Amino acid sequence: MMLRSRIGGVLSREVDPAVSSFAERLAQESAALGVLFYGSNLRTGLREGVLDFYVLADGAAEKGLWPTVSYREWDHEGEVLRAKIATMTLAKFSKAARGETIDTTIWTRFVQPSALVWCRNDAAQLQISAAIEAAAITAARLAVAVGPEAGVEEDYWRALFRNTYRAEFRVEKPGREDSILSLNPDHFSGLLPDALAAGSIPYGREGEILTPRITVAQRADILSWWEKRRRMGKPLNIARLARATRTFDGAARYAAWKVERHTGQAIEVTPFREKHPILSAPSVAFQLWRARRKGRD
Repeated sequence: MMLRSRIGGVLSREVDPAVSSFAERLAQESAALGVLFYGSNLRTGLREGVLDFYVLADGAAEKGLWPTVSYREWDHEGEVLRAKIATMTLAKFSKAARGETIDTTIWTRFVQPSALVWCRNDAAQLQISAAIEAAAITAARLAVAVGPEAGVEEDYWRALFRNTYRAEFRVEKPGREDSILSLNPDHFSGLLPDALAAGSIPYGREGEILTPRITVAQRADILSWWEKRRRMGKPLNIARLARATRTFDGAARYAAWKVERHTGQAIEVTPFREKHPILSAPSVAFQLWRARRKGRD
């Protein structure tokens, strides 16, 4: 299967109509070119928890830190749907997918399954599809550089995710790379050969064993490219977290939902807490402590 055909099929997969409606609302709010849906809810088809969207906007590629992150709740036919939304320009998204920025999150996330649940027009669809194809090629290039000289396809994807998770400021359980592959077997089966072919990276094949034919110089170039991004991975993630404390629209409502989900304790989102979620954290912690103490009495 050619990469373009494969990605086209992945992006056009059917999703819950409620998810598509939510995406359309988000698109109308931001004059988007397209909205991508990804994460565990895409795989399970469930609405519970938080839906994950990337809203891709028109315009010149932004500078500085991106994307902007927000949280929305929508009452859909008596059911509250919740979503975490990352917003950035399609121009920047495409550049990041091609590996032309110091960031690693776009191509590592979107080599995994996603669906284009809303799109403005055919031209935007082609651009977004091309960006997802580029993400697969970028990921495949690193996978064969950090993976074994020869191995089954899963060996290369495991090596890729093991390296990228270590580079990011994230808390992941050991073996997270295995769960990505086991939960999405159809998506990853055959993806590496298609991405290598699209990226003009030759390889040999004997049964299930792949042998990427990259030269010593090519491997060194890829690893040098990766080393720069690996070193910046954690500082960049920390900077984004710090920025989110000031710019995360809906942070208080998102935190209140998370607290209630994990503790059963409802947290009132007052105007002050909505405006100052960080300053409000001590009072929320005290409220939780009192509730727990009362429950033990």
